[in-house]
Amino acid sequence: MGDNVDVLIVGSNRTVGGIPRYIDQQVEHLSDNVTTRVYDTETPSGSGPLWVVLAVFQTMFTALRFPFRRRPDIVHVHTAHWFSFYRATFYILFSRYIWRVPVVVHIHGSSFDEFLTANSIVAQTIQRIGFHACSSVITLSDYWRELVETHTNADRVIAIQNAVDPEKYADSSDTKDQTIVYVSHLSERKGAAEFATAISALVDQQDGLTVHVAGSGQYADRIEQLEDEYNEVNYHGYVSEEKKRDLLADGTIFVLPSYAEGLPIAILEAMAAGNAIVSTSVGSIPEVITEDRGRVIEPGDPSALRTALQSLCRSNSEVSRMAVRNQEIVQTKYNWECIASELYDTYSELLSRDIESER
Repeated sequence: MGDNVDVLIVGSNRTVGGIPRYIDQQVEHLSDNVTTRVYDTETPSGSGPLWVVLAVFQTMFTALRFPFRRRPDIVHVHTAHWFSFYRATFYILFSRYIWRVPVVVHIHGSSFDEFLTANSIVAQTIQRIGFHACSSVITLSDYWRELVETHTNADRVIAIQNAVDPEKYADSSDTKDQTIVYVSHLSERKGAAEFATAISALVDQQDGLTVHVAGSGQYADRIEQLEDEYNEVNYHGYVSEEKKRDLLADGTIFVLPSYAEGLPIAILEAMAAGNAIVSTSVGSIPEVITEDRGRVIEPGDPSALRTALQSLCRSNSEVSRMAVRNQEIVQTKYNWECIASELYDTYSELLSRDIESER
């Protein structure tokens, strides 16, 4: 495959979240090997009947504009579950059967396992159609690969991990006291309620502790109350990427007590910044956070969360060892230099296979 390969990425990198962040980094790190374009499929956020109508019209309008793009060499479709996958299926089918180019489907989303096993004829039918038409399916880990393999040709499914740029997340912490950092949406799915309960108990028992919380959401008021009650707790609200990196650099322990996840980029960013990790046994997290990198607990258990945090707060040497190991594993496995190479190899193989099939 030559260097000047045109890859059309279907998704959006204009908003916040895991997929936009991934696409933004994908464009940056593939630019030396391929020409990338992003076709924005973002729909307006909101709720209520009016929003549904607007979202449907926006989706239809975006789909109708798609055929007028310049035909690429490869289409790379990023998708999550339910509506995201339904929408993605149009781009998969058009690209494969009208443009007749290889299509890579990249699966994200914390609840894709529930979507795959949904007792819905519509969902199952669209899954079969979409998976059958694509040339390759990329999952975030072996956990997700094994799930997807049960619903499509296993030879098409590969696991390519999420990635970060380690150089952007240098460790600047020089204190012996532990600093706990939570940077995520303050929602039920992210375990914000359990986090607040665990921190409330922990600061009463642990000396020399600092807690930084960043994010917005339904539990923001609860975190603001903790900040009013405890000098140890600092609430920053929604923060910029630069501020987030500063918080991670100052942290020693990163917390993400989610109920559902794919492979959180937030955890990889925290590892790159030299944090030990406390998270939950959902999605791909147990594959990443082994015993020498942090603590993994069951979701929805504030007592277990407090115990895990307390055990690390009382062992500075263990936290320091975890920090070093986490930075090392990001450098060798979860960095964009490695992942960009894997994506490039995937494109190369698909194009070679496509050329062979035409002979």
